[in-house]
Amino acid sequence: MIALVPIDTKPRDFSSAPLTDDEAGAMFRAALNLFRLWDVTDDQAATLLDLPVRTYRRWKAGELGRMDRDTKARLSNLMGIHKALRLIFREPQRGYAWIQAPNAAFGERSALDIMLEGELTDLMRVRRYLDAERGSW
Repeated sequence: MIALVPIDTKPRDFSSAPLTDDEAGAMFRAALNLFRLWDVTDDQAATLLDLPVRTYRRWKAGELGRMDRDTKARLSNLMGIHKALRLIFREPQRGYAWIQAPNAAFGERSALDIMLEGELTDLMRVRRYLDAERGSW
């Protein structure tokens, strides 16, 4: 007889434990792919991450630098937005297109327009909206 060993299936609580540099690096690489799918320019991506464009391009080329807490929080919110869109839309392309589509919830501005205002709270606003939409099913 094979004994079953329980595994911890609870998601990690990032609010109590900061992201490691390796985790943040993985999230940055995922964000690069996401920016491509969202059709985001380097200038826009730098704004979303609150980085100088030169730094963003250097990181994008593989010379990843040290990430501060704000950058890690921005990456975490971007991944949360992506996850929510994947749960809301069956076809991934619809979720990618949603980012740039006008939305009544944002005064007919797109989610990208909101996020490009540049504050961490702008990313959080879009994420909270999507989480609320997802939770209302």
